[in-house]
Amino acid sequence: MDFSDKPFPTKRECSIQINALSPQPPAFKVPFPHLPTGLFIYFTDFVLILLHHPIHTGQGKGSSIIPILMAKLTTQILQFCCIFILLFPMLLPASSPADLVQTECLSVPSSQFSNSLLSTIDVVRQVMAIFSPFSKLLGDFRLSTAISDCLDLLDSSADQLSWSLSATQNPKVHGDIVGFAAAGPTTKDHSTGDLSSDLKTWLSAAVVNPETCMDGFEGTNSIIKGLVSGGINQLTSQLYDLLSMVKSIPNQPSEFPSWLKSEDRNLLQLNDLAADATVAADGTGDFTNVMDAVLAAPDKSTRRYVIYIKKGVYLENVEIKKKKWNLMMIGDGIDATIISGNRSFIDGWTTFRSATFAVSGRGFIARDITFENTAGAEKHQAVALRSDSDLSVFFRCRIRGYQDTLYTHTMRQFYRECQISGTVDFLFGDATVVFQNCSILAKKGLPNQKNTITAQGRKDPNQPTGFSIQFCNISADSDLKPSVNTTATYLGRPWKEYSRTIIMQSYISDAIRPEGWLEWNGNFALNTLFYAEFMNYGPGAGLAKRVNWPGYHRLNQTSEATNFTVAQFIEGNMWLPSTGVKYTAGLGAN
Repeated sequence: MDFSDKPFPTKRECSIQINALSPQPPAFKVPFPHLPTGLFIYFTDFVLILLHHPIHTGQGKGSSIIPILMAKLTTQILQFCCIFILLFPMLLPASSPADLVQTECLSVPSSQFSNSLLSTIDVVRQVMAIFSPFSKLLGDFRLSTAISDCLDLLDSSADQLSWSLSATQNPKVHGDIVGFAAAGPTTKDHSTGDLSSDLKTWLSAAVVNPETCMDGFEGTNSIIKGLVSGGINQLTSQLYDLLSMVKSIPNQPSEFPSWLKSEDRNLLQLNDLAADATVAADGTGDFTNVMDAVLAAPDKSTRRYVIYIKKGVYLENVEIKKKKWNLMMIGDGIDATIISGNRSFIDGWTTFRSATFAVSGRGFIARDITFENTAGAEKHQAVALRSDSDLSVFFRCRIRGYQDTLYTHTMRQFYRECQISGTVDFLFGDATVVFQNCSILAKKGLPNQKNTITAQGRKDPNQPTGFSIQFCNISADSDLKPSVNTTATYLGRPWKEYSRTIIMQSYISDAIRPEGWLEWNGNFALNTLFYAEFMNYGPGAGLAKRVNWPGYHRLNQTSEATNFTVAQFIEGNMWLPSTGVKYTAGLGAN
């Protein structure tokens, strides 16, 4: 019997195997402690040689008793070796961090990947240099806003490339490559500890930013767009190449990591948190408006900084910049604490900058707050909430608007028990998002206007992005119910070529047309999109008359749907427990 077809397990495979063996890290002592370490390693090498080489007695092929015994012992020996590798890595032959990164995450040599990152960072800076002389243009509000957007967006791309470079060159600082950091997700870099997932997330965000930059020139007649288009095209091409170099490693099992204590999984039901700052419109707090409290918060905080916003209507536009880490905002409830704005595309704002509330600082949490844009359907694009915050959570929030209500622009996000309402493309963007136990409500828009709930913006098959809608209620808002039969409402349409949206285990009302989904423009993206439904119910959930596009899927296997759960799609078990927000990791009860 030849065991050469059973490759020695990688560290990642070992970690998964051990996690399956026990809910706690294995207690392990070196066998035969009185033997020298070197002798123990020789013993291990001998076991591996037996596993990887055929042994015969000469009495006929396969007649030896040793292979039979080895076959029975294979599982135990592999587990033994896994434990040894994980607990005593210092006794194994040395390998460089770059070697580990290349083996686990990359399809190219790590030096090539790092050089490509450095080259791409240079291109970002060159494109920014083209924009800079025009940043003070006067007399054209929309154009100056678009240029300002581009400078901010490209600066974010430079950061995301720098994070990728640092994580690649220092994987042990970033977090253990197998995805199980010793003490949970790192507070220093706010990653999940899974390098492959983090690289894909950051690089995907880096490529979305320059595309959003170019989108901002819609409605302008400037030559500036033409001047920078060549540099932007070169940049996006290099970013897509970088994305293709990162392997898609199968996700880990959906169980909690063994290092996470059960009492920590319900940490912070968020009722007893002491606020670091209080906002009160009536003057009884530390600040009277939200933006002042944000500006006073520390930069790059490695601990949770809590801002309590008392009941009231706050008429302001709030922007949380990228250096404001780990902010948490708590209101008095969605009917009590309201942040309201009215910026819109018609009034000269770019879609990106129209947001009433925008957050880029990673690790953001909001609870019990309404974010609204009151511009109205006639003002077209008017964002209530935009998030670029990686590993962000919105819990029991209301997000209210008309067209383009919620802009999940980039990064990994989670929405739980939120109410989201709008008309056209009111869930849009290119983040990796799970909506769980949310009410998604279509409103009455302009006369003869069709409602589309989602417009997901994935543009490349290597991007990990998409929308997963689970345990939600998809219905008509109160203003639409009287005309639900005359106002066509659809689950979504493909904004970009590889648009990806999955709706599962959700209630779909009769507000949704039987076809379910709507084209964007003729046959655009119908072959390359990924739209799927799984175990939905309600009068609008019937599949008999659904679209028959090549990219539309009726999921029948739980194994297919599992890929879009909290645990798998956004690796929620690695970071959500520390937020204290409740969630369902898999396909179980909500």
